[in-house]
Amino acid sequence: MGDDAWVAGDRYDPYMGRWSRAVAPLFVAWLDLPAGLRWVDIGCGTGALASTILGTAAPASVRGVDPAEGFVGWATAQVTDPRASFEVGDAGGLEQGCADAVVSGLVVNFLPDPVPAVAAMARAAAGGTVAAYVWDYAGGMGLLHHFWTAAVAVDAPAAGRDEALRFPDAAAGPLAELWRSAGLTRVETSELVAEQTYADFDELWTPFLGGTGPAPGYLAGLASEVRDALRERLRADLPADPDGSITLSARAHAVRGDG
Repeated sequence: MGDDAWVAGDRYDPYMGRWSRAVAPLFVAWLDLPAGLRWVDIGCGTGALASTILGTAAPASVRGVDPAEGFVGWATAQVTDPRASFEVGDAGGLEQGCADAVVSGLVVNFLPDPVPAVAAMARAAAGGTVAAYVWDYAGGMGLLHHFWTAAVAVDAPAAGRDEALRFPDAAAGPLAELWRSAGLTRVETSELVAEQTYADFDELWTPFLGGTGPAPGYLAGLASEVRDALRERLRADLPADPDGSITLSARAHAVRGDG
């Protein structure tokens, strides 16, 4: 995942966790899978998707897998349901036929070689469902769109870090093609739209200072004066209500297929 600063769950969760928890129920509802299945969550992060599966899909088990020890530790501490387990690893380490459903939230676009990773998910599902969702970075994820617009305004080289440019394949068509290339059948896509309201600008800005994730990792490397200028540009650009609250929406593209 390059230099995107995947460091610690306790710092990532306030930044993106609230959005993960908002979109995960939409994804699980769209899948509409029966109760009693064995689920595997690839790139489980801080456990937002795993928690949603446990709370809404009546699984037999949920196994979370993530390469970041800090995320696995955080998820293990936060998700105490006995049906859940979390481990350090990736899709390539999954046993064939170990799951009925293999899913991944907000991860596929970061994989350096996604076809074998999705193929490994398909082998693990062995005829079951393989599904994922990613943000629509090209304008559909409001928080990140506003952040990178402000960043480029004060630091032109930031354009090379903007996820909208880095991940042009985070869209329905390329995702469907990726699924088919990995040998999956009956491929379908959908759009998932979530909304979040921040009480004020500080509630929105402070999680960016945690240093974990692409935008926070970029921010941590800036000189203080550039960081301050970015903060004020972002404050001015955001659509604040009269009471200071800020409501943003985010669109994700979801894909599913049979292994």
